[in-house]
Amino acid sequence: MNRITALLLFLATMLLYSCQTDYATLPTYSGARQLQAVIETPAGSSHVVKYNLKTKTFVNEKLAGQDRILQFLPYPGNYGFIPSTEVGANGRGLSTLVLAERAESGTVLEVIPVATLMLEKLSGDLYPVIIAVPARPSERTIKATNFKSLSIEYPAVKQILQQWFVHQAHPNRIKFVGWKDEQFAEKEIQRWMKL
Repeated sequence: MNRITALLLFLATMLLYSCQTDYATLPTYSGARQLQAVIETPAGSSHVVKYNLKTKTFVNEKLAGQDRILQFLPYPGNYGFIPSTEVGANGRGLSTLVLAERAESGTVLEVIPVATLMLEKLSGDLYPVIIAVPARPSERTIKATNFKSLSIEYPAVKQILQQWFVHQAHPNRIKFVGWKDEQFAEKEIQRWMKL
């Protein structure tokens, strides 16, 4: 390969790399004023996928140099974050779990928050997870669109999610604090939005 070809290949690679979507900076709300969620780990997966803020790619999380695989039940929903939010010093967006059919990493869904699962990490930091359903009725697997309907029509969903989040991590690293409604979820989203 001659130098000009190598240079053109390098420039094309750089151009392609620079055109990647920065999911972390997408708007929190779509043009239709609907909350957005970026999916990192698809529902049903045991492989923990995270969005890498530096490379703007979705990568398998590593633990001791190996892909982190949950030694528990797979994700009960699509796990990800609310874009243009930032919780803590690591730059991570506000966590969300979207109760819906499997969506691949990098999917951006318009969602309705129905609850907030409040957890506490071993460090003592609170860890809110926004529980949401797709905004489009045709994409929903449950009919609940608020905390009251989730609690009355699907009480087992709350129990399952609470148990899953507490037990999917290493023992005693996460504690259940409580459930909050969709209004609390909206306040958390506003609290962590980047200005």
